Amino acid sequence: MQGVAQAKETGLEATCFDDTDLPLQRIYSSELERPSQPFLTQPTNGQSQTWTWSEALLEIRRIVAWITAQNWPSGSRIVILSKNCAWWIMADIAVWMSGHVSVPLYPALRDESLAALFAHSEPVACFLGELDQPPPFHAAPLQSVRFVRFPNSKPEHESPESENWQDIIRNRNPFEGRPVRAAEDLATIIYTSGTTGQPKGVMQSFRSLSLMGKSMEPALGNSPYPLDRILSYLPLAHIAERAIVEMNSLIMPLHIFFTEGQQTFLADLQRSQCTVFFSIPRLFLRFQQGVFEKVPEKKLARLLKFPVVNRIVRNKVLKGLGLKHARLVASGGAAIPVELVHWYRKLGVNFVEGYGMTETGITHVPLPSQFRAGYVGNASPYADTRISDAGEVQIKGPMNLLGYYKNPDLTQHAFTDDGYFHTGDRGEIDEQGRLRIVGRLKEEFKTAKGKYVVPAPIEKLLSVSAMLESVCVLGTGMSAPFCLAVLVPDLRKETESRLRRESLSQTLAHELDRVNNQLDSHEQLRFLVVCHQPWTIENGLLTPTLKVRRTALEELFNNNFTQWEQSKSRVLWQDRDDDDKKAHG
Repeated sequence: MQGVAQAKETGLEATCFDDTDLPLQRIYSSELERPSQPFLTQPTNGQSQTWTWSEALLEIRRIVAWITAQNWPSGSRIVILSKNCAWWIMADIAVWMSGHVSVPLYPALRDESLAALFAHSEPVACFLGELDQPPPFHAAPLQSVRFVRFPNSKPEHESPESENWQDIIRNRNPFEGRPVRAAEDLATIIYTSGTTGQPKGVMQSFRSLSLMGKSMEPALGNSPYPLDRILSYLPLAHIAERAIVEMNSLIMPLHIFFTEGQQTFLADLQRSQCTVFFSIPRLFLRFQQGVFEKVPEKKLARLLKFPVVNRIVRNKVLKGLGLKHARLVASGGAAIPVELVHWYRKLGVNFVEGYGMTETGITHVPLPSQFRAGYVGNASPYADTRISDAGEVQIKGPMNLLGYYKNPDLTQHAFTDDGYFHTGDRGEIDEQGRLRIVGRLKEEFKTAKGKYVVPAPIEKLLSVSAMLESVCVLGTGMSAPFCLAVLVPDLRKETESRLRRESLSQTLAHELDRVNNQLDSHEQLRFLVVCHQPWTIENGLLTPTLKVRRTALEELFNNNFTQWEQSKSRVLWQDRDDDDKKAHG
């Protein structure tokens, strides 16, 4: 593969590596050394099923026997299309043991996106689990694919000619033996979430996946628990969840719990009694807002100041959040307000940020004694990190991608001449080697006054507000930047009343003042536009990992920018009528 050749030219093959740490070797080690240790717990209709390592591998080996019997060429692509579940993990391992390449796809992708990724990856098979809507079986790229249904797949979402996981388990004898794969072999193709355009197929090796888990060892440290527990609910098709959940379960004793969905999320979190928890800033903000709905912010702050009640209050709050047993809580995927980090740490939570990309793996985590709020930590020993003259974070090491699938030209342009990957992130490194992500270089824009504005830090300040669910700062070529925002669901219900809108406008204007008081004059927001329509994956305004699609918002509202700027109002309301016009336009 040309992409692999390009990556090797950057010197990534030089790192010494112990093959016993590779994923398959670690899996066989767990099968032999901890066969009765709980590995996976899957809730279904209020009940739960737990697999030990021995039980999971017996099921995996039967799936391997079925795959092997198909006689597909070695290295064939096999898609996993499902919400997170125990069978997702087992299918991934079975694909590797069979000598093939797993291709996880986001379960929330729309029909045209799925068809395009099937066409690009050309899979021979697809493991199909729970989805919100059926795949486009009629689309040409899916018609030659063999489908295997997980037990949690919906009957109405199944291809009539698909195989049944349970039937395979009943009818196949388990595969014997412990085949291994070379460290530099292609293990998986992970498609980026597409915030900057069309998704790209990132090829990662077995060595890279293993090192992602090992990179997190400093932050995880020595556990006081004989078996750590984690809840897996962010898409496993994303590099962060894949590394933090799946790869760590191979390196440390870790019991993976799953959730049935949003409705049962808190119950599933409580059931898991997780000791390690990973999420995105959006959820941590919702958690905080939920606490403030029960205990007003100022009252909680007062209670935490009294030593006598401090511990009682903290334990009660953390128990309600399902984080009472958590020894490490980590945020990633997007910038998180420093104030929110401090709030969790005041509750006694070991709350940290980390950093990584699909192309580089998990490269930065805080060292135990070197935490600094607003920073994502120190570089992994496997990630040589530097800041270019233009302020870009550039990374070189054995976790870097082998290349972009079927795109050698893009692979070549992704690296500097001396082998560092262009992350596209603007960053700073302090005197102790800790990295701070400032924003995306491509998101930086110039106003009509010739001043450059980086939106990410401003959005971070805005996101602290309990009123706002989503925000996006724009302003290319305008006299000053401005903000598009979506209110939290409870406030959206109140906006039908004109009187209530006036009250909300005053409060939002105060939020603008709060943010602008912390910004340089050229960064200050001229106005804020409240969008009537929530930004979702379904309407194309959020990626599958819940990141805002900035370009999509610009295209959607571009014709309104001049009118909004000329209105001279500080808070504007984008009405339902505008949505209807755009939907039919």
